[in-house]
Formats: sequence, structure tokens, C-alpha cells
Amino acid sequence: MAVTDEAIEKIKSMIVSGALRPGDRLPKESELAADLGLSRNSLREAVRALSLIRILDVRQGDGTYVTSLDPKLLLEALSFVVDFHRDDTVLEFLAVRRILEPAATAMATGRIATSELDELARQLDALGPHPAVEELVARDLEFHRRIVAAAGNTVLCSLLDGLSGPTTRARVWRGLTQKDAVSRTLTEHRAILGALRDRDAEAARSWATVHIASVEQWLRSTL
Repeated sequence: MAVTDEAIEKIKSMIVSGALRPGDRLPKESELAADLGLSRNSLREAVRALSLIRILDVRQGDGTYVTSLDPKLLLEALSFVVDFHRDDTVLEFLAVRRILEPAATAMATGRIATSELDELARQLDALGPHPAVEELVARDLEFHRRIVAAAGNTVLCSLLDGLSGPTTRARVWRGLTQKDAVSRTLTEHRAILGALRDRDAEAARSWATVHIASVEQWLRSTL
């Protein structure tokens, strides 16, 4: 095992075991390196790596702290990695969304407030029947984000938020090239909203699946 990897594992073990808790300040570099049997250079590299994935927070002039370890914070690293996806993996991201997002939409049926549904309906109305594709896609992201947030699972919300980015360009491309893609999207959004208003979890799940699968099916046929 590379020395930096070893250093990362040792710090990770301290956090997992509870020796270091969220918000705790790490001991001084020289002390921690000696305690863990590491060189200061390998420890420094490990701290740098763990700060990039939001495990540690390096505060200049103050010290290094364990972050809150909140799922939303930790999953920001996923968004960073996902940004480096290749075009040929977009279908895989869509497939994962098709598994997770309908489940989250179904979960939201018993939780989402009527006032939130009213606001989502107002936003749909404001788009009108012929919105610009870029505006529709931006509102589409917000539409699903708010519904998933209502499911009440921060891990699921953060995962889906991170997975949405790679499919944005495909959705814009579809809107520009596929006949009736814009009107179909609006219709599917209203169907999802209708199922949420009816508190019908299975209908909400089904419409969310149709909504994502239609993009996936179109993209598969064009590749």
C-alpha cells in the first residue's frame, strides 16, 4: 500500500472508530504523524486528499477539523467526479436515475405539502406551452429536485442531484431535435403532479419512470 493510502486509511479508521468525531480538531501534524507512525509528508498528502472529498476541513492559521460528515457535503465529491463522465456513459447515468428517482417520487407522495405542489404548478404554468428548451431543462432539474427533497432522504436527494448533471446536455439535445419532446415533457410533469396531488404513490412512480425512460429510449436510438 502506498504510504499516502496508508495514511488515509489510518485517519479514516480514527473517524470510523469515533476517536475523531464530526467537528473535532486533529492533533498537531507532528503529534499525529508520530502517533500514527507516519512521515509528516505522507500525513500532509492524506489530509489534502481527505479535504478534497470533504472529510476534513483545513483552516489556514487554525488547524484541521473533521467536517460535519453530512451526506450532502460528502456527496459533493460525487458531483465533482461525475463531471468527468464520458458521453458514452450518459445512458448508464440515466439508467441509475430510472431506478432511484421514481422511488424518491413515490416516497414524496405522502410528504410533499400542498403548497409545494401549488408552487410547482405555478412554475409549470409560467413556462407556457412553448418554452425555450434550455429554460425547460433548467426548470425540469428544479422540478425533480424539489420533489425528491420532499421525500425526506438527504442521501437519496444528494445522489440524484449529483447524477442529474451528466444528463442535462442529452435533455437539451432531445428538446432541440425530437418532435414534441417539449410538449411531452410538460405533459409528463403535469401527470407526476397529478399523482402527487392524489397521493397515489404507484402512479407517481410510474409517471416518473415513463418520464426518464422516454429520454433514455430516445438517446439509445440516436447513438
